[in-house]
Amino acid sequence: MTAVDAAPAAARRGRLPVLLSRCALGLGLAVSSALLVVRLTGSDAGTPLAVPVVLLPYAAVLSVLGLAVSLAVPALRSRWAVTAAAVLVAAQIVVLAPRFTPDRWQIPAAPAELRVATVNADVGAADPRTLVRLVRDERIDVLAVQQLPTAGIAALTEAGLDDLLPYHELRPEYDTSIYSRTPLTRGGPLHADTAWPQTTAEVTVGGRTVRLVAVHTYYPVGDPERWTRDMAALAAVARDSGPDTVFLGDFNATLDHAPMRDLLAAGLVDTHAELGRGWARTWPVGKTLVPPLVQLDHVLHGPGLIGVRVGEQTVPGTDHRAVLAVLALRPEVTTALRATSSGHCWSARGRARRQAESTRARRCRAASAAGSPRSS
Repeated sequence: MTAVDAAPAAARRGRLPVLLSRCALGLGLAVSSALLVVRLTGSDAGTPLAVPVVLLPYAAVLSVLGLAVSLAVPALRSRWAVTAAAVLVAAQIVVLAPRFTPDRWQIPAAPAELRVATVNADVGAADPRTLVRLVRDERIDVLAVQQLPTAGIAALTEAGLDDLLPYHELRPEYDTSIYSRTPLTRGGPLHADTAWPQTTAEVTVGGRTVRLVAVHTYYPVGDPERWTRDMAALAAVARDSGPDTVFLGDFNATLDHAPMRDLLAAGLVDTHAELGRGWARTWPVGKTLVPPLVQLDHVLHGPGLIGVRVGEQTVPGTDHRAVLAVLALRPEVTTALRATSSGHCWSARGRARRQAESTRARRCRAASAAGSPRSS
């Protein structure tokens, strides 16, 4: 090969890395754009798209890197690449920024507080002593445990959980159980069209009745339509539950899922997003090569409460991290104003029903004050 022939060959070889880099950049922006479209249109509801949409925050990071590379590398700097990356990053910021911006609600002085925790026990594999230590150290008032069979309940009892949380709504035949430091009332399976019954109960905090719903939905990998119906059923319950409500557990959903956003629109607040911790990761845990990637476990609450603190802790034996939250009760007047300003109106029939339930709950508490601490 002559020197004249070698020059074009070298030029072609020099262009190949640039071409491959441009293809990689274009592919990355295309994937990020597709996930954003799914997120904006809610196309994940009831479809297999519910699986990849959980990667939207990672796609946003990829978009920022793509924009930086297209600006920094002259060979990749083209008007279309920079414009596309900039528009994509701006749209993703609009979608994701609220969960990283804490709400500026003023916490009342010396409020009545409810300390809650939730953990998926992975069919009782979660280490009971670690879980009991967590309850003791964090002074947990209410603990919801998903996938807790009879053997798991016995292990927690042997580890001393009953000494800390002596009041129970135990439902090993279904999935989820509730433990409480103070008496529970109106406990039992939730009347909702879910794949398996959710567990519910009520607890008194600061003289007010707080409804608890311990959640474990179906999973979108197995059946996205069934999972969507589970979430819709929970949203229907939330719309009629009143402001003093806490939904906590394994929702198998992130904030980028349309069914989760529908549930929040029913009158609930995600405590992590409320406190600006919108990229907490609770699953999977304990995998050698895969770190926790997404948040499937949440504490949601009604407008009668406000998030004070939230965090996650690892419990050996389970592939989910435990979520812990401290919630404060709002004064009654503030609660009413918040419900009105948010556009979420409680119906007169719903108010009457909740007043009747509160009256029955007070009678139950009075009648059972001298009874056994176990409620199930």
